[in-house]
Amino acid sequence: MQLKDKKCACATKQVERLTQEGIEALLSKVQGWEVIDNHHLQKGYKFPNYLSGVQFVNQLAAIAEEQNHHPEIYLSWRRVTIEIYTHVVKGLTDNDFILAAKYDALKMS
Repeated sequence: MQLKDKKCACATKQVERLTQEGIEALLSKVQGWEVIDNHHLQKGYKFPNYLSGVQFVNQLAAIAEEQNHHPEIYLSWRRVTIEIYTHVVKGLTDNDFILAAKYDALKMS
């Protein structure tokens, strides 16, 4: 099953933080995302205008609610930047890569 087709697990303290090997394995399955300080994923998306970025942010928010996993989203002129991490473990889990894959699928549709 592809990452974009999975559902984020409930983020409780039982969710395990990924090892470096786990991060590297999952990073190869998402396009253009960076791991920052072994703490969060980050990616920027470009848009032709501000309103397109706002519409994208609204779609991101709907997916975040559906998955019960909420990233940091930054909107600026012609650009949306996303930071994803699992707050309860203060780092990366499978959920973060699942959400990243869902966001990439959204952008490509």
